[in-house]
Amino acid sequence: MNDPWHTLRRFTQARIAQGSSGCGLPTAALLDFQLAHAAVRDAVHQPWDVDHFLAGVKNLGLEALCMSTAVTNRAEYLQRPDKGRCLDEASHQRLDSFNSDPIDVALIMSNGLSSAAMDNHGLALLQAITVVYQSSSLRLGPICLVPNGRVALADEIGALLNARLSVIIVGERPGLSAADSLGTYLTYAPRIGNTDAERNCISNIRPPDGLSYQAAAIKLGYLSHQALQRGYSGVVLKDDMPNHLLD
Repeated sequence: MNDPWHTLRRFTQARIAQGSSGCGLPTAALLDFQLAHAAVRDAVHQPWDVDHFLAGVKNLGLEALCMSTAVTNRAEYLQRPDKGRCLDEASHQRLDSFNSDPIDVALIMSNGLSSAAMDNHGLALLQAITVVYQSSSLRLGPICLVPNGRVALADEIGALLNARLSVIIVGERPGLSAADSLGTYLTYAPRIGNTDAERNCISNIRPPDGLSYQAAAIKLGYLSHQALQRGYSGVVLKDDMPNHLLD
């Protein structure tokens, strides 16, 4: 019998048409599942080597600041999401007293829920994004590297830097088909108290199986300009970017 599920497997990484062995999975499918589960656990629990990442950022010729959230360890990060949404006191004071020229975009990077995503894709995505922003004359502040951050952390940092936009690149919650996916979240007029409805998200950045760095950067650049022109972001800012821009 011709099973259509096997044809659909070509178009998705979802675990469909795995076959069966008696009332269970075949050994190969079971081992693949266990390997994926181990990759997810590693992505969540492994620490982010910020010093190594900082060296990579400097090699790109970019200014960077290393800061900390209120989280003290990885276990607390998983148990207390609220602490990942704010800087610790020392980092807050450092940014509060930071003197810089007016900027358009505060760019933040955090391992979030997947350190593997930042290690595998972070620098390449950062390079693509900065090229797009610089080519469009948007003024970037220092790249803020903050381990154990949540998406809303960008509100505080953007407000302290007096940025017109905040963009956080963060490791997404890993799944059994994608343990190393990055997401970007764009917020117009960042301030503490912004809601998720005021953000635009570009997710599943993980070539070759997900969105490419260049496509994500172009999309982010387009949405950034639209947000600045219209004075808002989030659910009211629709993604109507012409497809030819990706070419």
